[in-house]
Amino acid sequence: MKCCAAIIVAAGSSRRAGFDKLLAPLHGVRVLERSIRAFANCREITEIVVVCPEERFHAINGANLETEIPVTRVDGGAERHESVQNGLAALLYTPEFVAVHDGARPLITVEQISRCIQTAREYGASASAHPVTDTLKRADKERFTLPEQVERDGLWCMETPQVFQYPLLLDAYVEVTERNIQVTDEVTALQLIGHPTRLVHNHEPNPKITWPEDISRAEMLMELKHLRNDS
Repeated sequence: MKCCAAIIVAAGSSRRAGFDKLLAPLHGVRVLERSIRAFANCREITEIVVVCPEERFHAINGANLETEIPVTRVDGGAERHESVQNGLAALLYTPEFVAVHDGARPLITVEQISRCIQTAREYGASASAHPVTDTLKRADKERFTLPEQVERDGLWCMETPQVFQYPLLLDAYVEVTERNIQVTDEVTALQLIGHPTRLVHNHEPNPKITWPEDISRAEMLMELKHLRNDS
């Protein structure tokens, strides 16, 4: 049994961004490549499957990434859960654990990946997340605020990676398929089979690149981290 395989989901069309955000450069290295390299540099990861179109993979020279572990590519599906299932089917080995990560989160650290894997070893399922700190308001369709007070206590913003025992994730996606429902992340899929996920507090920024302005923000965060580490 291998330790932990990584599935990096990068099959989206980037329609909202208006450009291919996964190929956008962050200080000279493309977004998707940064995500791949973070997992390739994590000692617990033994294999990476990148779920993306062939042309996107070749644009980052994916076939020639210099890594010590296998990095392969598979096409995505029409929905996220189909893309993850394609990634599971493309694994070269049967792993103990599977880490699923959004390719558009290039600032993930090796340390946080390792923490998520270790937490999954203890609880069966883990996910990177950070607590909600902003005041939350619910609004109507015209964006006028409603009187409802949304309490922040116990609310977390979900991130990736999300790490699971391999059989658990397979069972969860069998349930997703049989019930023909859409899930936006793997934690939601596991809830369908009644298995909770332990959240791993991420103290480092791990934003998902969605809009063009997110690129400059991510570069600023990288520069601030570099300055902090040098001080």
